[in-house]
Amino acid sequence: MPQIINKQRKIKLNKTELENFLHQIKTNITKNKDFCVVFVSDRQIKELNRRFRKKNYPTDVLSFSYDETDLLGDIVISLETAQKQAIENDLPFEVEIKQLILHGVLHLCGYDHETDNGEMNRLELKLRKKLQIER
Repeated sequence: MPQIINKQRKIKLNKTELENFLHQIKTNITKNKDFCVVFVSDRQIKELNRRFRKKNYPTDVLSFSYDETDLLGDIVISLETAQKQAIENDLPFEVEIKQLILHGVLHLCGYDHETDNGEMNRLELKLRKKLQIER
C-alpha cells in the first residue's frame, strides 16, 4: 500500500482523500507497485534539493527511485510551495497536491520532462483528465 508520511506541522491535510488518490495511482499507473509520499516544509526540501540536485532553493516535488521490484521509491513534496502554487494557479490546494503526486510518480516510472521532448508532459495532462485532477 502506498504510504503518506507528514513531516511538517504548518499545513493540514485530508489524509483519507490522499490515501484514496494514492490507491487510484497504484491501480492505474504504477502497476500495483508501492511508493511513499513524504510531505515536508520548504526548509526541508531546500536541503534535499541542495544535497541531491546541487540547487540551493526550495522546490515543489522531488522523486527518489528505488531499484526494488515492488517499491518504486519516494516522492517528497513541500506543502508550503504547493500552497503558494495553488494560489498562483488558481487551483484548490488538494488538486495541486494530487498533481504534484502524479508528477512525482511519473518520474518514479522513468519519465523525465527535461529530456523527453514533451512525452512526460503529454502523458501527465492525459492522466490529469483521467484522474479528474485538472481545472
